[in-house]
Amino acid sequence: MAAAAAVHGGYLPSKFRELSATISKSDRKRVTRRPPPPPPIFISTNPTHVNPNHLRDLCSLSNHSCHRFPNLDSAGRVEPVDLDKLRIALSHSSVVVSVFAKPEVVSSYSSSSPDSQKKSSSSEISNLVGIDWFQRVMPVTPSNGRLVGFGRAVSDCGLTASIYDVMVIPALRGMGIGRMVVKRIIRVLTSRDIYDIAALCSDKESSFFEACGFGDDILGSTTMMYGKTVSSSPKSDQMVSRAGRRLLLAPPPRGPSAS
Repeated sequence: MAAAAAVHGGYLPSKFRELSATISKSDRKRVTRRPPPPPPIFISTNPTHVNPNHLRDLCSLSNHSCHRFPNLDSAGRVEPVDLDKLRIALSHSSVVVSVFAKPEVVSSYSSSSPDSQKKSSSSEISNLVGIDWFQRVMPVTPSNGRLVGFGRAVSDCGLTASIYDVMVIPALRGMGIGRMVVKRIIRVLTSRDIYDIAALCSDKESSFFEACGFGDDILGSTTMMYGKTVSSSPKSDQMVSRAGRRLLLAPPPRGPSAS
């Protein structure tokens, strides 16, 4: 009882003081650092909830290109995806996952500093005092929400599937929304008894997919991507170039035409 009273009175026994002293400031920050809570969101697996125009806007905001070799402007921004091809890709995707949030909430996160983004949802509500109360308490739906996250999978509907185009609006990154998208895709695929699931990603995206449970193939297979040009030249005359972890097979540059 006396020991308990001493602790509550602000006194720590020597062994606890020694343990506290061994914890560095960086360790304390690492222990207390938590990802910011996501705002209220709605996750849908209904492809009809995705407006191709809104998805193209999300691609632009996320600087995400659906092309293998996108053109970049002087600021390093990718070219807008072709809207017709995007519609076709959506119509042929086996799984489409979209995430929606209230536009006013997204605006509050976009205009706030990174430190204020890590505050609790109560501070988020205080930032929205000027918003109509009825609009704030209404649940998020695809009709009143803004598209803030997306991901899709292409499958043969029997054995294998591949995940593509996972993206989250920059203002809401680091809150676990991307992992929610991937987990929802995997849940839908495994419910269809499909477990051979791959994720096509760049090197900078690999750590994200590793956190979602992806890794090197246990069979040691390597993804090889088809080059743009078909060549009939001998294998010794062809060149292999590396794009991230993928190998691209392409013919050597052609010389001037003999004719």
